[in-house]
Amino acid sequence: SSSLATLRPDLAGGFLQFDLEADRRGFIGHRVFPVLEVGLAADTIPKITLESLLRNVDTTRAPRAGYGRDDYEFTTDSYATQEHGWEEVVDDNQARRYRHFFDFEQVAASRCMDAVLRHAERRIADAIFNATTFASYTTAVDDEWDDLTNADPVADVETAKAAVWTQTGLDANCLVINRDVFNKIRRCENVIDKIHSEGAGKSIVQADITAEQIARVFNLRYVLIGSGAQNSANPGQTRSLSRIWSNEYAMVCRIAETNDIAEPCIGRTFHWAEDGSDIMATFETYRDELKRADVVRARNETAEKMLYTECGHLLSNITTASSSSS
Repeated sequence: SSSLATLRPDLAGGFLQFDLEADRRGFIGHRVFPVLEVGLAADTIPKITLESLLRNVDTTRAPRAGYGRDDYEFTTDSYATQEHGWEEVVDDNQARRYRHFFDFEQVAASRCMDAVLRHAERRIADAIFNATTFASYTTAVDDEWDDLTNADPVADVETAKAAVWTQTGLDANCLVINRDVFNKIRRCENVIDKIHSEGAGKSIVQADITAEQIARVFNLRYVLIGSGAQNSANPGQTRSLSRIWSNEYAMVCRIAETNDIAEPCIGRTFHWAEDGSDIMATFETYRDELKRADVVRARNETAEKMLYTECGHLLSNITTASSSSS
C-alpha cells in the first residue's frame, strides 16, 4: 500500500556517520552487540557448540586419501526483528518564529534519532548488566572500585577473564563499564601502579589515563565506556537521572570482531533493512493539517540477541555509590 510519508534522507546529512554519532552521544550498545545485516525479518540461525569449537583434529593426509573436513556440531537459535521509531511535531508557527536561531526540522530529526538509539542502548545494557541472565557467571568483587586504596580492579578483571576462558576456551577481549566507573578506575592506586610500572613515569594524572591505557593494564583489546544518561521519572515528576549502564556492574566478555554468524560472541544486533530501515534511523516526514504541522519520524528494525552467555562474566558490587550520575 502507498504511504503518505516522504522519505527524507537529507535529514541524515546533518549527522556524523553512525559509529561517530553514537560515540558522540555516549552510546556503546552497538559495539557490544555489533550490527549484522540480515535478509529476513525473522529466521533460524546456526550456533556452533562450544564443545566442538576447539576439538582436536588430525590434519594428516595420506597419499590418494582425502583431507579431514569440518565436522563442527551446530545447534540452532532464532531472532525476530522489531520495528522501533519516534516522531516529533514541527509546528508551522514555531518553525517560522525560531528559524533565525535554528532549523526546527533538523532539531526534531536529531531528537527522533536520539530516542531510537537511546532505547536500543537501554535494551542492550539491560541484557548485559543482568544478574539474572548471568546468575551462573557472576562474581561480586571484594573491594568496591570506589575504594581507591584497597580496590584491585586488575585482579577482579583477571578473575573474570579466567572464568570466560574456562567457560568457552576463548579469551575475553572487552571490558564494558560506564563513565563513572571508568573515572573511579583511573583513580585506583592499583591501576595507577600498573601504569607506572609500564613506564608512564611520575607525571601521570587522572585526566591523562585513557581507555587505551586501561585496556593495556587489563590486557584486553577494548574498554567500552557508556556515557548515556536516562530519566526514569514519569512525565510530570521530578527528574530521576541515572546512567543507562549501571554503576553496579562491569562486564568482561568476548565481543564479535567479524561478520561470521558462527563466531562465538556475547551477542549481536540483527538489522533488517528491507522495509527501508537504516541502523542509524530512516527519516520520514508527513503533513498533519489538524495540528498545522509537519511530523518528522525516525525508525529502524532490529533484534538485539544474546548468543553465548558463556562468553561473558559479570562483575557485581562495583561501587558503593548509587547509580545516579555524578
